[in-house]
Amino acid sequence: MSSEEKKESAGKAERQPYRIRLPGFIKEEEVGLGDVIKKVTYAMGIKPCTGCEKRAAVLNRWMRFTR
Repeated sequence: MSSEEKKESAGKAERQPYRIRLPGFIKEEEVGLGDVIKKVTYAMGIKPCTGCEKRAAVLNRWMRFTR
């Protein structure tokens, strides 16, 4: 397998996140689902831990909200 084929196969493994448009609700460029959950739980008084940070990163790669 050539180096070019390896780059193509590596690119296919990384899937693009789902993008959901929420015009009027999102003021920033993009917000990940993990960031939304982190902000809501913090507002409720729940302090984030290491597991929360990992979960937020995974959810951000999975789904993004856009304008």
